[in-house]
Amino acid sequence: MFLSAQEEATLNGIIDNIRREYEANIDAFSQNIIMAQIETLLSYADRFYQRQFITRKISNHQVLDRLEEELNRHFNNTELAAQGLPTVQQIADSLNVSPGYLSSLLKVLTGQSTQQHIHNKLIEVAKEKLSTTSLSVAEIAYALGFEHAQSFSKLFKAKTNSAPLQFRASFN
Repeated sequence: MFLSAQEEATLNGIIDNIRREYEANIDAFSQNIIMAQIETLLSYADRFYQRQFITRKISNHQVLDRLEEELNRHFNNTELAAQGLPTVQQIADSLNVSPGYLSSLLKVLTGQSTQQHIHNKLIEVAKEKLSTTSLSVAEIAYALGFEHAQSFSKLFKAKTNSAPLQFRASFN
């Protein structure tokens, strides 16, 4: 996150106020004044952090594109069964951002968390496999990186309101 000169001056001014109060003679009000300055500092920091999501929408779409590419790469990997499901940490690392930043960004742009994006991609791939192959639900679950077919079925039903076999039957 980059700050404008004005934003940086605002934060430095608050830090200077804290330093002066700390170095001055301590009295009954010192602690309250320092705490109020720290709260102000944190409020500004939060404002500047949130503002970046609003002012950088164009570059943030690049992160969405890279996220989609990374999820496609992961779910098209033939080693997926051995690797398991991607974690938020793995996805964030591959995009060179922190998990918290990625989730905050996605929440602002799409209203969904990183985990929800991973699940949506997983369900998309599962639906394709269920509708175009004769693999069993267990085979699909293991191919998608699940250790237990029941976990896959539970997630699929939660996301689609349909069990995997019911979904498959709707295509026959």
